[in-house]
Amino acid sequence: MNPIAGHLNQIIKYENPQLFFSLSRLGKNLFFPRGIPSQGLEAKKKAHRINATVGIAKEAGHTMRLDSVKDLIDPIRPSEALTYASSYGVEGLRKHWQAMLVEKNPSLKDRRISLPVVTNGITHGVSTTADLWIDPGDLVLAPEMMWGNYRMIFEVKKQAQLTTYPVFNSADRFDLEGLERVVVNAAKPRAKIMVILNSPHNPSGYAFSEEEGDKIVRILIAVANSGCHVVAVCDDAYFGLFYDAHSLKESLFARLAGTHPNLTAIKLDGATKENYVWGLRVGFITFGCQTVSDTPALYDALTQKVAGCIRGTISNDSHLSQSIVLKSMQDERFVKETKAKYEILKERAGKVREVLQDPTFNDAWTPYPFNAGYFICLKLKDVDAEALRLHLLDQYGVGVISLGHTDIRVAFSCLDIDEIPAVFDLLLQGIMDLRKAGKIVSRP
Repeated sequence: MNPIAGHLNQIIKYENPQLFFSLSRLGKNLFFPRGIPSQGLEAKKKAHRINATVGIAKEAGHTMRLDSVKDLIDPIRPSEALTYASSYGVEGLRKHWQAMLVEKNPSLKDRRISLPVVTNGITHGVSTTADLWIDPGDLVLAPEMMWGNYRMIFEVKKQAQLTTYPVFNSADRFDLEGLERVVVNAAKPRAKIMVILNSPHNPSGYAFSEEEGDKIVRILIAVANSGCHVVAVCDDAYFGLFYDAHSLKESLFARLAGTHPNLTAIKLDGATKENYVWGLRVGFITFGCQTVSDTPALYDALTQKVAGCIRGTISNDSHLSQSIVLKSMQDERFVKETKAKYEILKERAGKVREVLQDPTFNDAWTPYPFNAGYFICLKLKDVDAEALRLHLLDQYGVGVISLGHTDIRVAFSCLDIDEIPAVFDLLLQGIMDLRKAGKIVSRP
């Protein structure tokens, strides 16, 4: 093991031994190298005369660039757009995002959390988290209805055992009893489990209520108290897009961080949806843990391991994307603009809810509960979801997503409000076409 990794492990082991033992073999071996990157950082601070460490090209002391590129990125300076960013991310952006997390999640006010590390979107955050915590055969619990990339990251790449917990009960509420049953049973024979919590949920568009959120926290703390280390991963990709007065408006991360030495809370979020910049690929990893001392030593060690993982995969994230996100958030128009876009999405969600009140649809599907995010899912009563998807494409030029044999996902986020009624009308028409053709599936 590299001595730097060993030193970081000693810090983590002292501050939270349970967390240290929960790390994967790779996680224990990761470190941020004290080679060219650290020497370059030292030179940046002290080499006031000549700095011959930076692996970029310069002219007359300025970042070398093509005018055809510079003209496209004005008014952002080439030094903030074309140069390499730190593997940790742009420090100003990290600090700004952390301050925003505390502002949006009041429960974090008196809790110590790490300075976020910038990732190449939330997908990269999920993958990096898996690198640090998952060995082959480890158990990952994810929602029964899930974002398909979890299987690619955890099952295919990390060779974990991926088990699901139910999302909804018969009363069309989050299935707390089902979650508790699966988590408790999974924890009994194991020293560590990872639980993925996703609210607003992808693909259903459901956000936990206050009461559900508090109960989930109690369930996970009880499991941690039983001796099993819980790695609670809060995938907050659609955070902030809450359309229901009764939904929990802060991340479960805020209520889990620092609650138990056997519980590591990880927040994965990003500018992707919150700031409406999908292709810029700016995400964040933030940690909330219990520590022995009141110092940032544990978080410094964890973020060094994350930065080392990033260094060893993509080196660093786009400096230009990070600068755009930071400067946008510092712009006086930012709050007003994001509020306006939120209101548009909320209006579309309201329109979906209004359209689905039509009793004409009752014989064709049952909508899953939704109150947040981008999507709504429908459970079809007697036709195959994939057959319906293909029929809608071929006959009506309408695209939706099929999930398994029974479910259809509609992304109302990408529909203008006047397109919403037509989508559901054509879904019904497609079902009627399949029924007429005798393509009916018998379901209990």
